[in-house]
Amino acid sequence: MPLSKPTDRTHIHTREIDCRGYRRDDGLWDIEGHMVDTKTYAFDNRYRGEVGAGTPVHDMWLRITVTDRLEIVAVEAVTDAHPYPTCPDITPDYGKLVGTKLRSGWNRKVRELLGDERGCTHQTRLLQELAVVAIQTVANLLMREGKFGDPDRRPPQIDTCHALRSDGPVVEEIHPRWFRG
Repeated sequence: MPLSKPTDRTHIHTREIDCRGYRRDDGLWDIEGHMVDTKTYAFDNRYRGEVGAGTPVHDMWLRITVTDRLEIVAVEAVTDAHPYPTCPDITPDYGKLVGTKLRSGWNRKVRELLGDERGCTHQTRLLQELAVVAIQTVANLLMREGKFGDPDRRPPQIDTCHALRSDGPVVEEIHPRWFRG
């Protein structure tokens, strides 16, 4: 069901995010993202001159390579379009994520390593999207193959959203052992 009909309005800004997960032939996983911000109008930028309507303000790419256990083993960040000349200088710092694991506490670790002036707001936002896509790609496929998760450990998705709250009907039905009614 789409949103309700809006009031009359003028389109100003578009952010497009495309994220994809790939199983590699070598047993690793590539999770890639591309983010593009555009305006519907032209504007002057001190460093780029006039940025035309529809021309990317931000055009950024990010790839994380992970193991079956969601450990990051490689990171590549690229900034093709940006508002300031120093924006691309920070992309190598995303390599600090190598060795981290996508699990509870990972977002906190990202903030420690790349938060605020230690990173790029937009690349870090894209990175958060890639973490979700990595779990959707790797964990879900490996669970179906019986190669991910420990039946004696509480599933990590419990209490991560309203539908999967530990006292809710979904957990009671599909994870009764972990139900806390």
